[in-house]
Amino acid sequence: MFNRRETAASRTRPLENLTGVYAIDPARSTIGFSVRYGVVTNVRGRFTAFEGLLKLDGARPTRSEAFLSVQTCSVDTGYPERDAHVTGPDFLDAATFPLMSFRSGGGVLPAGEGRFRLPGHLLIKDIELPVHVDLGFRGAGEDAHRRNRVGFTGAATLQRSDWGLDGNRALATGGALISDKVKLTLDIRAVRLDQTHDG
Repeated sequence: MFNRRETAASRTRPLENLTGVYAIDPARSTIGFSVRYGVVTNVRGRFTAFEGLLKLDGARPTRSEAFLSVQTCSVDTGYPERDAHVTGPDFLDAATFPLMSFRSGGGVLPAGEGRFRLPGHLLIKDIELPVHVDLGFRGAGEDAHRRNRVGFTGAATLQRSDWGLDGNRALATGGALISDKVKLTLDIRAVRLDQTHDG
C-alpha cells in the first residue's frame, strides 16, 4: 500500500520522473471484462492470474512499452459453470491456448489531460490483431518499503468474433444471446524494478 509519502505533489509530478522498468503487481491490479447477456443483463468477470512489464520513458512516451500475459483458465465470473463455458472450446479454449497476451507498439500517445492511448496487438488463441487501450494516469509515489509505484486505468472494446470466440445462440426475439462486443477494463498498479536507494 502507499504510505503518507504519496502526496498530491507526487501524483502530479512530471512524467519524466516515471522513467524506468516496472512489474505489474497482480495482487493490487485487476483485469476485468463485461459483456451483454440476453436483453438486460451485463455479465462481469475478471482474470485472476496474469503478469506483465511496463518500460516507461517519461521524457519520450512514444518509446514506452508494455507487455501483458494472462492465463486464460483464470476466468472468474462468480459462477463456476459459466467459467467452465467461457474457458472451454466455445470461447477461450484454455486447454489448447493457455495464454493470451498483449504487446504494445508505437508507445504511449497523449490523448488529453491525464489521458493516453496505447496501441498494440492482442493475441487470443492463435490470432493476433491490433487494438488500442485508452489509459488514465492514476498517480505515482513510494510505498511503505520505499519502492516506487505507478497506477493506470485502462479500457478497450473488442469484437470477440474477430478472435474466433464465436460461441453463441440466437434469441427467439431476434439477435444473439451474448453480445459480440466485450469491454475490457484495467486497473493496474506496478512497482519499479530498476531502482536503488541510498543508505
